[in-house]
Amino acid sequence: MTDSKYFTTTKKGEIFELKAELNSDKKEKKKEAVKKVIASMTVGKDVSALFPDVVNCMQTDNLELKKLVYLYLMNYAKSQPDMAIMAVNTFVKDCEDPNPLIRALAVRTMGCIRVDKITEYLCEPLRKCLKDEDPYVRKTAAVCVAKLHDINAQLVEDQGFLDTLKDLISDSNPMVVANAVAALSEIAESHPNSNLLDLNPQTINKLLTALNECTEWGQIFILDCLANYTPRDDRESQSICERVTPRLSHANSAVVLSAVKVLMKFMEMLPKDLDYYGTLLKKLAPPLVTLLSAEPELQYVALRNINLIVQRRPEILKHEMKVFFVKYNDPIYVKLEKLDIMIRLASQANIAQVLAELKEYATEVDVDFVRKAVRAIGRCAIKVEQSAERCVSTLLDLIQTKVNYVVQEAIVVIKDIFRKYPNKYESVIATLCENLDSLDEPEARAAMIWIVGEYAERIDNADELLESFLEGFHDESTQVQLQLLTAIVKLFLKKPTETQELVQQVLSLATQDSDNPDLRDRGYIYWRLLSTDPVAAKEVVLAEKPLISEETDLIEPTLLEELICHIGTLASVYHKPPSAFVEGSRGVQHKRLPGSAGSGESVESPDTGSAAGVSDAPPAVIPSQGDLLGDLLNLDLTPPTTTGPPPPATSGMQLGAMDLLGGGLDSLLGGDLGGSSTMGAGFGAPPAAPAASFSAPVSGGLDDLFDLGGGVGMPMGAYSPPKTVWLPAMKGKGLEISGTFARRAGVIQMEMTLTNKAMSIMTDFAIQFNRNSFGLAPAGPLQVLTPLSPNQSIEVTLPLNTVGPVMKMDPLNNLQVAVKNNIDVFYFSCQYPISMLFVEDGKMERQVFLATWKDISNDNEAQFQIKDCHLSSDAASNKLQGSNIFTIAKRTVDGQDMLYQSTKLSNGIWVLAELRVQTGNPTFTVCLKCRAPEVSQCVFQSYDAVLKN
Repeated sequence: MTDSKYFTTTKKGEIFELKAELNSDKKEKKKEAVKKVIASMTVGKDVSALFPDVVNCMQTDNLELKKLVYLYLMNYAKSQPDMAIMAVNTFVKDCEDPNPLIRALAVRTMGCIRVDKITEYLCEPLRKCLKDEDPYVRKTAAVCVAKLHDINAQLVEDQGFLDTLKDLISDSNPMVVANAVAALSEIAESHPNSNLLDLNPQTINKLLTALNECTEWGQIFILDCLANYTPRDDRESQSICERVTPRLSHANSAVVLSAVKVLMKFMEMLPKDLDYYGTLLKKLAPPLVTLLSAEPELQYVALRNINLIVQRRPEILKHEMKVFFVKYNDPIYVKLEKLDIMIRLASQANIAQVLAELKEYATEVDVDFVRKAVRAIGRCAIKVEQSAERCVSTLLDLIQTKVNYVVQEAIVVIKDIFRKYPNKYESVIATLCENLDSLDEPEARAAMIWIVGEYAERIDNADELLESFLEGFHDESTQVQLQLLTAIVKLFLKKPTETQELVQQVLSLATQDSDNPDLRDRGYIYWRLLSTDPVAAKEVVLAEKPLISEETDLIEPTLLEELICHIGTLASVYHKPPSAFVEGSRGVQHKRLPGSAGSGESVESPDTGSAAGVSDAPPAVIPSQGDLLGDLLNLDLTPPTTTGPPPPATSGMQLGAMDLLGGGLDSLLGGDLGGSSTMGAGFGAPPAAPAASFSAPVSGGLDDLFDLGGGVGMPMGAYSPPKTVWLPAMKGKGLEISGTFARRAGVIQMEMTLTNKAMSIMTDFAIQFNRNSFGLAPAGPLQVLTPLSPNQSIEVTLPLNTVGPVMKMDPLNNLQVAVKNNIDVFYFSCQYPISMLFVEDGKMERQVFLATWKDISNDNEAQFQIKDCHLSSDAASNKLQGSNIFTIAKRTVDGQDMLYQSTKLSNGIWVLAELRVQTGNPTFTVCLKCRAPEVSQCVFQSYDAVLKN
């Protein structure tokens, strides 16, 4: 007997058995089989092979079996679209079933099957269900419209479903009203300018009537919709508030927060002297307090929202301080949030209570909490002047505990108290100085150094104290180094005879031995100030400081207004507007409270802006450093020596306060730059790119023969905008620079004309770019080989690469440039056409294109119109191909040519496009999809420019 017996079996496998059971005549066996299929599907087994057999089971009156089959269908319809069409007839039949539960089940499943082929068959059944006699079916159909709109928006609009949805707002059943509002709100979010929810007093009245009778989630949808309405006057506002107020006593915290949002918004329109205004304030406090008795996670969400409410209207909770006292078993995130609100509510009336509580917290075991409590004591001192003395003595008591982190936090807040109340509490400095050795955190060390420098005249051994910090200068953090530099300069200005060596030492450490551009720049400013005008230095460095404000961490008012309009959502927990964290925030609207400034934001449609983009936008000249910092930076370019007094001021090259040159002053100050011809390299230009990158890309053999226009082999077809003046001679001390950008043989080039309109010869040209959105940087030095004589012009081509440092600019294609010659450094900004960054390998495979198009969210889709373009679709395709915008496929529908195109940016971002060209119509429509939607506007400008030139 061989081992082959182990490999032979009479079983045909699980799928085979299930198939047999699904085709059984017995109903119970069939139902059990479907349950087994659903179980396998749930644990991740692939049972798609059973699709036709499961679909056959749809023909049944058994509701449980039908639900199971529909569940299977939703899961596998996407992978088996052709098979899914088999189920359409059953849907249509089920939508006319006498049982409303089956009708609703059919319409719900239809909405969940995201297959384009099927959607058009489902319009008729959906239309019937929207007008069904049973409210359960109507409310399910309302949500189905929103789902269908997500799959195929055009179809929903053409079929008139949106109008039917609007009619459902007047439905007699409150749940139907709530679902209609939810569906319309969902659709309106993706189409912010569509005005779908046309709210007027009649509609509002219907919504408020439905509010009392629908489920809790229905109430939330209606309340969120009410929050988007702006009442006509204070009477209407009061009427709505009165009808919404009962929702504050609801058991569901989401309903409470939505009601609070509506009331907070409409209160803006109520006169403060109105009796009802005071009543409403009193009614808002109890529900907010009740939210704090929920579980910790809900408490945290409630506290984040209360934090916003207290910043807007502290009077609501001014008598409720005790509920924010920390409990021993609160999680740390709740404790920290409560602490924040306690400080916001602190006032003269309750400060004694608050301070006693905070002192208690400062002896807790949780380090983060203790730090925040100590900081809170300092904030109370700054906020409530009458309590300042008490706060300072509390802080001194805490310093006496000698607990390291308590001492450090106390010193940081005492620094702020000194700033708020000058010449009042300086007697405590001696106590602070005793703790110098225990400070190891940068913020505490920086605070102590500031105190020593600020009050140097009162501290006998201030120079010794600061010298002790100077010993490990290079090991300190930047914050401490900057503070130490300033403190020693202050000390020098107060006691010049005793501290000359100390100031020389710190200036040398900051300017010559440091890699940090901020530190170097500040060191040079002080050096120049001290060497040219000590009196001016005293006025600048020892100037009277403005008192610090009470609340330094308040949210900026316009942001606060927007966040109040988003109470009860993630925005109110993050304390950020939705546009900051919602991906593809094209559909996010910025909300404002009524009656506040800036409420009427006008959104300019894309095609009203400058279409050609680059050539139309006038180049902005960045103000010269003379406008920014006077002559503080009028440095000579020889590095200061460490011995002897600082060098005298000579009229040298001015350096911009805006460090556009990326590397800071060192790229200009390094090496011998006294007009030598080596400046091009010393200026910090990136190293030249390898020669290979300048050659044309290798042709792809036969592929190029079948290319539409041989785009890769035809670099001459690439569009290049005409030259514009970037730096006028007025701003450039006689140097005029005009230029443009081009892409030739795969290399980006900056083509410039330099004209000398001055009376003297210009030499030693060099160029550098600031960080920009796509990392554009010179691939070599600026080659101006002969001196530029007066009235002479010279053409220069500078090759660029995209390996420089990146920083997002506004607009995205903005480039800030610094050009230096023997006369000065000049700054200007220009905009490059984004088509310069379209690379030669930007042609996608058809299948990849299709999959990518489906994969990118519809929120990332932007549509633009190109007007006055008299080209055929083939001519347009060839023209675009010259600029590396490749046509993947073309189809014609009803006399309209649709070109599907792809392009790839140098940083790897793909942009997919659908270009619609109607014969005889000079207006083209271009629809762009991209995972980084910010680039869409720039890509559209390139389309417009390429097609029109």
